[in-house]
Amino acid sequence: MSLERELKKRSGEKCELCSSEDHLQVFTLEGAKEESLKTQIYACKTCVTQIEDPEQTEENHWRCLNDSMWNENEAVQVQAWRMLSRLRLKGWPQDLLDMMYFEEDVLEWAKSTGEGEDEEGKLIHRDVNGVILEAGDSVVLIKDLKVKGTSMVAKQGTAVRRISLDHYNEKYIEGKVDGQQIVIITDYVKRL
Repeated sequence: MSLERELKKRSGEKCELCSSEDHLQVFTLEGAKEESLKTQIYACKTCVTQIEDPEQTEENHWRCLNDSMWNENEAVQVQAWRMLSRLRLKGWPQDLLDMMYFEEDVLEWAKSTGEGEDEEGKLIHRDVNGVILEAGDSVVLIKDLKVKGTSMVAKQGTAVRRISLDHYNEKYIEGKVDGQQIVIITDYVKRL
């Protein structure tokens, strides 16, 4: 059975976050090591857009997390925690966060995006031109890069979509090049 069919069955063909039945798609959570049923959710376009672009976050849309945070699937719980953490200064999300409990490894996965960190403590990733990089951005390589441990060379001009940020070093990002997940130094990329 395909992954999408499994997700449709698990979700009852509704967004696992807000229960919408419109414009549904498979969404892989950032920080997931592989794409599997345990690391993906079935979500509507509205939720995915707001997850990927914090500027478009509408507080009232996320009141649905009061229900979905109790979902039995860890991926749904992790995404609910991340959105509540983003909105925690609004008051009501902090109350919901205080009720959530995770095993240590799941909490580490939830925190892997840096969501919920104070702005002072957050690392700022910048491309070669000093433009701030955010998780989910697309970048292009500005020179050929030899990938350590392989014979692969990531060519100049290669676009890397949906990057993720290293939350321990502001010089490192991760992304897929030729289907392989690699670490890239920010000095060699330009944001698209």
